[in-house]
Formats: sequence, structure tokens, C-alpha cells
Amino acid sequence: MDYNQSFAISAIGMKIERARVDVAALNLANANTVQGVGGASYRPLRVVAHAQSSPGGPVSAMTGTFRTLVDRGLGTGDESASMAAPLVQVVQAQTAPRTVYEPGHPLADARGYVTYAGVDTATEMVSLMSATRAYEANVAAMNTSRTLALRALDIGSNA
Repeated sequence: MDYNQSFAISAIGMKIERARVDVAALNLANANTVQGVGGASYRPLRVVAHAQSSPGGPVSAMTGTFRTLVDRGLGTGDESASMAAPLVQVVQAQTAPRTVYEPGHPLADARGYVTYAGVDTATEMVSLMSATRAYEANVAAMNTSRTLALRALDIGSNA
């Protein structure tokens, strides 16, 4: 068994989850950002990960069956090309800004409403906790692979 593949899978998972944690923290930090005078305000961000069949583009449903994709990813199939790392993108979420009635606020409009960034703090906290747990699971998987590799070396040296 090639332990480098299991290490690489865990490392890719940790990279994606780290991006999710960073984006959720950034969204939470800007949750109460008020729309500026020029009309520009903070737009919440989202992390999108796409699987790739090659460095050129995402995997489509027509690429093959699940077994074919797994075999290609493990390098055991007839095809010599293995799956590339997922493409991770940070994109702006399509959420509407939040308006709050605060007539005494210096940036209130003529009707007394202040426009804040469209960040849902509860959703961002759940995303942050989920990404943190997934990151921890990837670390545990990597540690387990490392332990298995070391035990295999111990068994091989004692034989």
C-alpha cells in the first residue's frame, strides 16, 4: 500500500477545510460592516471545491462510473492518469444585504434604514464548526496512516 496517497488525500482535505475556516472567520468579522457612502459593501464569501479529471477542468457526470473514478484515483485502473487535486475557489455569495431600521445612525438613508452585509452569523458559526471538525478528522486520518506505516516498518524489520 502506498501511504503517500493517504497522506496526500488528508493534506488536500486539510487545505480545503482551512480555506472554509478562513472564509467563515472573515465573514463573521464583517457581519456588522455598514455599507459605505459609495454604495459598496462587504459581500459574504463561500468556498467551492470542484473535483478535476485533469488540470484543465472539473469532472463531469459523463466521465465514468464511480468505480472507474475510484480506480483512477487510486491508480489501480487501466488508465494511467490519476485524479488531480480539487480546484478550490472562493466566490462571493449571492445574498442580499441586510437592512436595519436605525434612524439615529449617521449612515442611515432617508427612510432611516442602515444597510449591513448579508452575513448570517448562525450559518457562519455552523460552517466554522463543521470545517473545524472536518479538519480534525483529516488530521486523525493522517495520524492513523502514519501509525500504520510505522507499524508496517516495525513488522518488516523484525521479520
